Amino acid sequence: MGLLKDRKGKKIALAIDTSTNQVRSVLINNIIKFFGEMIPETQLVQADFKIRTITPIQNPTIKYYTHGKSSYTEVLEWADEEKIDTLFYITDVTGYFYDELDVKAEVFWLVPDDYVPKVPFGKAIKVA
Repeated sequence: MGLLKDRKGKKIALAIDTSTNQVRSVLINNIIKFFGEMIPETQLVQADFKIRTITPIQNPTIKYYTHGKSSYTEVLEWADEEKIDTLFYITDVTGYFYDELDVKAEVFWLVPDDYVPKVPFGKAIKVA
């Protein structure tokens, strides 16, 4: 909760890795609801190997895919173009991104699993 309170007035986005339907959907829906209550202007990004939708965070319909292919590149580039201050990304951190990508946003990887892998940058937070 402090992470969000400290970022009031900043441009925030919450991204969801939709590359698999093997997810804790109740947990993810609770995270979305929490963000919507704390910072209602948060943008919600649904992406797998590409951005699928960008919508306001209120009452979203989340669509998951079964292919398991995930890339963070488009979301990170979008965050840079939109001058997002802080990006929260719900993922298992198994996706791909270009090594030469220059990430300007502060990134928090929200891992809905018991195992938290090493993240390439930013900070990993277990939300399981």
